[in-house]
Amino acid sequence: MSPTVIITIVSLSLLAFLSAVILYFIAQKFKVFEDPRIDEVQAILPAANCGGCGFAGCRNFAEALVAAETFEGLNCPVGGASVMGEAARILGKEALAVEPKIAVLKCNGSPEFRPQTTKYDGVPDCRITHSLYLGETDCSYGCLGKGDCERACTFDALHMDPVTGLPVISDEKCTSCGACVKACPRYLIELRKKAKKDRKIYVACSNCDKGGPARRACKVACIACNKCVKVCEFDAIRIENNLAYIDAFKCTFCRKCVAECPTGSILEINFPPRKLKVEEAAENASVNP
Repeated sequence: MSPTVIITIVSLSLLAFLSAVILYFIAQKFKVFEDPRIDEVQAILPAANCGGCGFAGCRNFAEALVAAETFEGLNCPVGGASVMGEAARILGKEALAVEPKIAVLKCNGSPEFRPQTTKYDGVPDCRITHSLYLGETDCSYGCLGKGDCERACTFDALHMDPVTGLPVISDEKCTSCGACVKACPRYLIELRKKAKKDRKIYVACSNCDKGGPARRACKVACIACNKCVKVCEFDAIRIENNLAYIDAFKCTFCRKCVAECPTGSILEINFPPRKLKVEEAAENASVNP
């Protein structure tokens, strides 16, 4: 072997060795320490990466939990109280009680109540439809029915009803991650406090027009008549922008507002049948002996 080849091999070897030494010391100097508890917390998270916690993914949320002094403002809606309790145990912190939530649709405008007046012939996407025109009905606030919310749900908890054209939310599968809320360009889906037996009372309307135009566009639209406000004894209902809103934390499920609403825009879900009053029962008995 020629001296030139030997010198070349030795030179390259020395250069590689020196480079490796330099890289080692640089890596040690700029090494970022990562708390091993991050991996422990990430392991107990549901790995849904849905963004319901407000972070890009479960790894980012685990890092935030480890770095935070308290769990205030931090919650995994998919994992719920059990996951947050386990994270608190690992980190030696206190898990804060968070009210579970459920998604509801603030629109009940099926074709039965909100007839179609135009035909959209374009990309079946709510955001595109919303940006182009008011919709296929006279209600410019109602559901567009193109299924953006269904496609956004990664838990198979939301499906479009082919008859009503509205999304149907499964109480059993909904994790309140909020993906459907973000997907709707008309902000028709709300996360509300989840009550026992999945009972809900809320205003299924988002039409902010005044009473007359709202009712002409949809038979079950809220007309801001204030009857529900007057009958509520718990200050749980308010009128804003020609629209009634029921506070889920103040509502006691007395259901007086439901019976008082003249348009049927207030829905009561998962409640037992109402008991007939004595007078109504007597009248029914006389009509149907």
